[in-house]
Amino acid sequence: MSTTTATPEMAQAVAPVKNYLKQTTTIRSWIFTLDHKRIGVMYLIVSLLAFFVGGMLAEVIRTQLLTPSGLIFHGGGAAYRQYNQVFTLHGIIMVFMVLVPMTPAALGNFMLPLLLGAKDVAFPRLNLFSFYLYVAGAVLAILSTVLGAVDTGWTFYAPYSIDSGSYVVLMVAGIFLLGFSSIFTGLNFIVTIHKLRPRGMTWFRMPLFLWATYATAIIQVAATPVVGVTLLLLIVERVMGIGIFNSALGGDPVLFQHFFWFYSHPAVYIMILPAMGIVTEIITTFSHKTIFGYKFIAMSSLAIALIGFLVWGHHLFVNGQSAELDAIFSFLTFLVAVPSAVKVFNWLATMYKGAIDLKTPMLYALSFIVLFTIGGFTGVVLGALSTDVVLHDTYFVVAHFHYVMFGGAIIAFLGGLHYWWPKMTGRMYSEPWAKFVCALLFVAFNLTFFPQLVVGAHGMPRRYATYLPEYQPYMVASTIGAYLQMIAFLTMAGYLLHSLFRGAKAPENPWGGTTLEWTTSSPPPTENFIGAPEVDVPYDYSLVEYDAAIGSYIRKEPMPAVEQTH
Repeated sequence: MSTTTATPEMAQAVAPVKNYLKQTTTIRSWIFTLDHKRIGVMYLIVSLLAFFVGGMLAEVIRTQLLTPSGLIFHGGGAAYRQYNQVFTLHGIIMVFMVLVPMTPAALGNFMLPLLLGAKDVAFPRLNLFSFYLYVAGAVLAILSTVLGAVDTGWTFYAPYSIDSGSYVVLMVAGIFLLGFSSIFTGLNFIVTIHKLRPRGMTWFRMPLFLWATYATAIIQVAATPVVGVTLLLLIVERVMGIGIFNSALGGDPVLFQHFFWFYSHPAVYIMILPAMGIVTEIITTFSHKTIFGYKFIAMSSLAIALIGFLVWGHHLFVNGQSAELDAIFSFLTFLVAVPSAVKVFNWLATMYKGAIDLKTPMLYALSFIVLFTIGGFTGVVLGALSTDVVLHDTYFVVAHFHYVMFGGAIIAFLGGLHYWWPKMTGRMYSEPWAKFVCALLFVAFNLTFFPQLVVGAHGMPRRYATYLPEYQPYMVASTIGAYLQMIAFLTMAGYLLHSLFRGAKAPENPWGGTTLEWTTSSPPPTENFIGAPEVDVPYDYSLVEYDAAIGSYIRKEPMPAVEQTH
């Protein structure tokens, strides 16, 4: 149980302290802020805007595929190139501007110091610089799109990315900056967790979201330079004509794939590990029960980070690598599922005989377990050599990817957003509307992507603007699901924005959480805590109870005052 106690003199000093939103309200104070909470909010706003743009591009794709001949782009030639540009931009925006930065940089930036009992991250100026690198990378990507949208696919496979007449160099330069933003964020988080833990917070007394963020940061620092160098080599080859990846110039296009996937498969866990950390916090809080197998969950995060570096070759099963390498990468693909399965087992064991409260965050956590499990099982299918060769480059791969990335990373992010929304904003959202949207999103997501698993198994290739008439029923169902998802997200935006202006004031601890962020005000003061918080064993729910008079959870017995020291 995490507690923060203060003397009566300190209690008098707490009253006039303004929260981080009202400390200063000028635009300049936000632009030049060093407060991790404000930087997290700015990351959240920009990444949500990127999510909106990427989502609208997805709706264009699904509208195109309503009919076999295409509803928007048809006739071949330039029209199909425009379709390539749309799905390429959808992939680039969703992967590099939403999935990779959203949870670590937005929720991670906001919550990590609060969960850690610190006043800020270790390097506040580097934190702000990381955000502006992210913005600069996004601006270059927008400029590239305006001048001549990229049509290479989000993976930039050579040699087409070298020969394409679109503005690949500008787009790649933007992603290069986004990568540096990710590296600096990861470096900041590693140092913060190592150096700023409060007295009593040993490694095995940290909240498990911190373990997940720590493992994520290791991947960010270790893997991102690889894709940065790869993209830099791609720029050099396009600008200077040096043969690196282009076989016509003496290069090797498969080398690009090795470099790219050596980063991009660990990058999957940059998206998933923080999501798993969020789900852990939600499940233990809304089960009101100590987490089952704390050390196993903590170590499984590190295991996923480590094994994730070793499985990139399963993306190259059909590229002519040796049978021995195929077998090794297939085995490692199965192996990486083990620590993920450990987490799922421990979540279910935590819920067993728990006092489960089906609030909105818990519904998102349960949705994550279902959808991510489907994504995991379909990943095992693709990890098997015999089935991967058949399903490669079909809609089965598209559906698997979205079950992991959307059904995993985005659904967990939404759970975390609803879980920490009262703490971040000081306002409560409409619980009935939130539950309705969660249910609608779950149904709509499965309606969108489960038919793609089926039609992919029947052989429908991905990335095509047209298709055989026999596939149309599956595509129509998928498009209806996409439209329902859009309705769900617009409704969500409505009730969250409504809560900012007319929502009930959030209490300090509305859910009964036991980690340190629930011991400070909602929203937190600029300093996060008044005095240094004292840490006990985490996830001890025997010491909290609900007080109906104030609408918040409180400690059963007040702790004696202690001297506050840093």
